[in-house]
Amino acid sequence: MSEFEEQYRQRADASGAGEIAERYRRRADAFGAKVAAVRDDQWANRSPCEKWTARDVVQHIVDMHGVMLTPLGRGLSAAPGVAEDPVAAFRAARADVEAVLADPALAGQECDTPSGRLTALQHIDQVVSQDLPLHGWDLAKATGQDDTIDPADVEGALAGMAAIPEETMRMLRTPGAFGPGVEVFGPEVKVDPGAPAQDRLLASIGRDPRWRP
Repeated sequence: MSEFEEQYRQRADASGAGEIAERYRRRADAFGAKVAAVRDDQWANRSPCEKWTARDVVQHIVDMHGVMLTPLGRGLSAAPGVAEDPVAAFRAARADVEAVLADPALAGQECDTPSGRLTALQHIDQVVSQDLPLHGWDLAKATGQDDTIDPADVEGALAGMAAIPEETMRMLRTPGAFGPGVEVFGPEVKVDPGAPAQDRLLASIGRDPRWRP
């Protein structure tokens, strides 16, 4: 187990299942509110992710919920697709993940991930839960909503980024390193060292905090 994997395990263990589940719920509430606020004529808007529209951002989040379920032998429940009803699609995917978080046997089941062997609880916390605030920013920027990320999420993400070894970070920035078409982080964007914490976080994952439609 790498030092990064061990540090993550320690943070997850310290947080506890209840805190991880609550963190996911808070982030899902915020993302879901942004999805619900998108007007019908905004779904084709470009997002800060060069290849994605606003609808594509939601599709990615729904897909990643499915990825969290796959190691458990589960899949997303039957529901309208993002192309038909983004709000319903996200709500259904969220319910599927929350069912795992609410079941100690499922949440504690271990699975192999790019970050090592984690429980489903830890995997959800490390991946899709952390995706929600960042892609919430993408969706907000694409559709003219408030793009403020919860300061607690910014602080936690910056600390997590700082703990990632340089070699692992290079892989995270390499398109296809974790599978065909998978790009975790883009090249780091340069910002002033004294820039707000949210701007520094966005720049570190390859987003330009000054991006405008």
